[in-house]
Amino acid sequence: MRVWLNKHFGFSKGEFNGLLVLIFLIMLLKVIPIIYDHFRIVEKDDPGLLAKIRKIEITDQQNFNYTRDRIENTSAGKVVTLFNFDPNQLDSEGWQKLGLSAKQAQVIVNYTHKGGRFRRVEDLAKMYTISPAMYGKIRPFVRIEDQPDNFKKTDFVYEKKEYVKKASVIVDINTADSAQLDEIKGIGGTFAKRILKYRERLGGFYKKEQLMEVYGLDSAKYDEIRDQITLSRIALRIVNINTAQFNDLKSNPYLSYKQINAIIQYRKQHGNYNNPSDLKKIVILNQKIIDQITPYISF
Repeated sequence: MRVWLNKHFGFSKGEFNGLLVLIFLIMLLKVIPIIYDHFRIVEKDDPGLLAKIRKIEITDQQNFNYTRDRIENTSAGKVVTLFNFDPNQLDSEGWQKLGLSAKQAQVIVNYTHKGGRFRRVEDLAKMYTISPAMYGKIRPFVRIEDQPDNFKKTDFVYEKKEYVKKASVIVDINTADSAQLDEIKGIGGTFAKRILKYRERLGGFYKKEQLMEVYGLDSAKYDEIRDQITLSRIALRIVNINTAQFNDLKSNPYLSYKQINAIIQYRKQHGNYNNPSDLKKIVILNQKIIDQITPYISF
């Protein structure tokens, strides 16, 4: 065979020996599983295993809410006494006579002492310390009174608060402080502070309708309070428009920063203003703004 392989495939002696080893290994791998299956020790099932499995029983089949913290006193030989009772008035000792543990009884007593009430027999079944079996035993003996003494409605006293209405006043919005503004019916502390802050920015009110420019104080609120306010003629804070710098005008709520710069730059280029009409030459100032700032400027 080696000669034939050497003749047709050019196999050397070493290559022929390697081929024989490879064939041997392949055959060995084929035979090993057969030999293993023949001599493998088969484990036999334990004849008593099935019986042992059948003996395993589930001992706890009650709902978790009923079984936590439970101690069965009856298994300890405790004598259970069944009697008619009102669950809203029964003390811890009474619950224990019915078959509950001291811990279970205390849970129910704490519930009633904190204001809890059993209004129907079925309410007892909602207590996690009372199992369905226990509920079935004591249910025929439950006697709930309509209105126990410790649940009388007269025990609860509701305090009726009276609110003092503000008396009608007349307040000068140009001189009033925060406390005086707060006396106006419809104006609270928040609005009083806003009015004072806006008055400071303006330099004084020259008409009552300016209150509607205060944040949150709309026309409806103004109609509510206008009969309670008056306006004294005080000296407004006046700024000379021909000498004013940016900081002199920036507090005026009617002018934006861009408009203030326009007023100053136009004055530098064209000279002083003579009257409010000269302000119309500034493109970004309309007649409404000019009318609003006129009481606060001089020439």
